[in-house]
Amino acid sequence: MTDPSAAAPIALTSLAHGAGCGCKLPAAALLPIVRGLPAVDEPRLLVGSNTADDAAVFRLTDEIALVMTIDFFTPIVDDPYDFGRIAAANALSDVYAMGGTPLAAMNVVAFPLESLGGDVLREILRGGADVAAAAGIAVVGGHSIDDAEPKYGMSVTGTVHPDELISNAGARAGDMLVLTKPLGVGAITTARKRGHRDDDLLARGVATMTALNDTASAAARAAGAHAMTDVTGFGLLGHLHSLGRASGVAAVIDAAAVPALDGVLELLAGDDAVSGGSRRNREYAETFTSFAADVPEARRRLVCDATTSGGLLVAVAPGAAAALPGPVVGEIVAGEPGAISVR
Repeated sequence: MTDPSAAAPIALTSLAHGAGCGCKLPAAALLPIVRGLPAVDEPRLLVGSNTADDAAVFRLTDEIALVMTIDFFTPIVDDPYDFGRIAAANALSDVYAMGGTPLAAMNVVAFPLESLGGDVLREILRGGADVAAAAGIAVVGGHSIDDAEPKYGMSVTGTVHPDELISNAGARAGDMLVLTKPLGVGAITTARKRGHRDDDLLARGVATMTALNDTASAAARAAGAHAMTDVTGFGLLGHLHSLGRASGVAAVIDAAAVPALDGVLELLAGDDAVSGGSRRNREYAETFTSFAADVPEARRRLVCDATTSGGLLVAVAPGAAAALPGPVVGEIVAGEPGAISVR
C-alpha cells in the first residue's frame, strides 16, 4: 500500500518526455543499428541481440544457462509505489518470456533527489522490492545517477535449462498465437496525462501492468510452446514482427480476438489516447503489415499501442493453445518472414 506522505511534490509523469515503455527508441531507427553490430563469436551464447529477443541466454553447463536482461523507463503513472511495481514486473517479464526462472535483481535508478526527495525514491524502490519478493527473489544491489527526468527499472538474472529455453525464433507454420494479457495500458496512461481522469480505468491498467507473467510462462512451458515474446513498447505488431523475422515465418492476426481492457476501445476511437510512441509503432507496422479494409480504426490503434509490462505472446501447437491463460489472437503461417496480415 502506498504511503500517502510519499506522494511526489510534482506529478512524476509531468517530468517525463515519454511514458513507460513508450519512451523506447523507435524500432524503425533502433533495430537497423543493432542488426549492424558485429556478430558475437561465442559458442556459449545461446540467444544474443541478433534476433531482437527479450533477454540474452548464456550457457554455463549442460544443465544451466543464465538469462540476463535489463529494463528501465520513465514514469508511466504518478504514484511512486505503483511506478516501482510496474517497472519491476516489466523487467521480470523478460526472463519469463524466455521460459526462465528469475534468481535476483538489481535496481537501475536515475532520479532528481533534490527536487523530489528521498521519500518518493523510497516508495519507488519499495514497489520494486515488493514485486521482486512476489516473484520469489531479492533485490541485491543497484546503481543510481542524478537526473532531472526520473527513470527506474531493474537488471534481472535468471536461469533456464539450455534445452528448455523458449526464444522468439522457434515459431512454426500452423502454430496458434495466444496473448496472455489484454492491451490498452498505453492508451489509458496517455489519455490520463491529457486530462481523462478515470480512476477506475487507471486502476485496471495498473493491475494489468503489475501482474507477473510467471503463471503464463509456466503454462507455456508445460504446453510445449515453440516461441514466445512479451508485448511491450513496440506494440503487439512490432513484437510479433520480430518473432516472425527470427522464426522465418509470417503471421495473421484476428483483430476482433485481440483482448482490450474495458474502456480502451472507446478511448482509441479518438486521437487523445494515442501516444507518440504508438504513432511511431503504427508507422513502423505499416511497412510490414496489411490491414483488411473492415478492421476498425480503434482496433488498428490497439494492436500498435505502446504497451508497458504487457502479456506474453506465445506460438504453440493448435492442440495445446487452450492450456494457456489467454485467447487465441491469430496464427503463424508460411510467408515473408515478419510479414503480418490483420483481418
